[in-house]
Amino acid sequence: MPVLFLIVVVDLIGFGVVIPLLPFYAEYYNASPDQVGLLMAIYSAAQFIAAPFWGRLSDRVGRKPVLMLSMAGAVGAYVWLGFAESLVSLFLARALSGFMAGNIATAFAYVADVTTKEDRAKGMGMMGAAFSIGFIIGPAIGGLIAGADPNNADFRTPCFVAAGLSALALVSGLFILKESLSPEACARLNAQDRSGRMKALMAALSTPGIRVLIVLSFAATLVFAALEATFAMWSSREFGWGPLQNGYLFALIGVLAAIVQGGLLGKLAKRFGVERLIVFGAFALSIGLAVVPFVTTSTQLVLAMTVAALGFGILSPALNTAISVRGDKDVQGGLMGVTRSATTLSRVVGPAMGGVVFAVIGRHAPYFAGALIMAVMAVVALLALYNQRTVTKTE
Repeated sequence: MPVLFLIVVVDLIGFGVVIPLLPFYAEYYNASPDQVGLLMAIYSAAQFIAAPFWGRLSDRVGRKPVLMLSMAGAVGAYVWLGFAESLVSLFLARALSGFMAGNIATAFAYVADVTTKEDRAKGMGMMGAAFSIGFIIGPAIGGLIAGADPNNADFRTPCFVAAGLSALALVSGLFILKESLSPEACARLNAQDRSGRMKALMAALSTPGIRVLIVLSFAATLVFAALEATFAMWSSREFGWGPLQNGYLFALIGVLAAIVQGGLLGKLAKRFGVERLIVFGAFALSIGLAVVPFVTTSTQLVLAMTVAALGFGILSPALNTAISVRGDKDVQGGLMGVTRSATTLSRVVGPAMGGVVFAVIGRHAPYFAGALIMAVMAVVALLALYNQRTVTKTE
C-alpha cells in the first residue's frame, strides 16, 4: 500500500498540474464556454470507453502491467498537450490522456486485493488522500508556472512538467511496485469462463444496494465535474482570477481533503458507518455548491469551495468502500471498472452540461443545479440507510 500510494500521488500531481490552466488554454484558442466544457468532458469520454477494459484486463494479467502501460500512455498524452497548436490538438491530446487513464480503476482494485473488508475504508481513504495530495501540489505547481494573467499565461511548460512526473511514477512502479494478484489468483481468473465471470459481475450489479450506490456515485461526480469545468471561467468573470489563483485555491482544498481522507475517514467509517458518511458528504456538497453564487469576497469563496470539496472528498471514497464490500473478491476489478465507468460517464455529462448551462442560462446556473441534484441524492441516501436499518431489524 505505501508504495502504491506514493506512485499514485506522483502520477496525480502530474494530472493536477494541468487542471487550473485547461479552461484558459482552450480560451486562448477562442473556445466558447460550452467548448471548454466539452474539452473537460472528452477526457472522461475516452476514459469511460476504456475503464471496463482496463479493469477486466487487470483481473487477467495483473494490476502492475496495466498500471505501467497506462502511465506510459499518460506521458505521451501530456507531451502532445504541450505541443498542441490548435483547439483540435487540445481535444485529441485530452482524448488520448483519458483513454490511457486505466491506472485509477486499477489502483482501486489493487487496494481491494491487499485489504480486508474491515480495513477497506482506510485503504480507499488513502487513495482518496492520494487524489487530494495530487490536487494540493499539482494545481499549485501548474498555476505558479502558468502565471496569474490568463491573457499571457505559459500553458506549455506545465504540460511537460506533468509528463515528467508521470514518467517518474512509471519508472518507480517498474522497479518497486509488487503485483497484488498472486499467480494462483491470475490463473484462476484466466481459467474461469468469461460468461461465468460476467454472470457473477451482473449478479453483483443487480444487488439493489450496489445499484443505488452507483447512481449516487454518478450524481456526485457529475455535479463536482461541472464545478471543476466551469469554476475557472466563473472565478475569472467574478474576481478576475487566472491560473495562479485557481491553482492555489484547489491546492488549499486538497490539503483539507487529504487530512480528512488520509487521517480520519477510516476512523469515521468505523464509528459512524460508511452509509452515514455518504449522507453527510452529499449534504455538504449540496450546501457548498448552493453558497458559491452568493459569495462577495475571496474568503467567502474559499469557505464555500472548502465545504463542497470536503463533502465530495468524504462522499467519493465512502461510496467506493460501500460498493467494494458488497462484491465478491473475484469480481473486484470488473466491479471497480463498472463503477469507474459510471463516474467517468458523469464526468462526460457533467462538464458538457455545465458548460452549456453556463453559456445559455448564466454563470451561476451550474452551481444551483448541482446543489439541487445533491440535495435530492442526500435524501435518497438517507432513505436507503433507513431501509437498510429496517431490513436488519426485521431479520
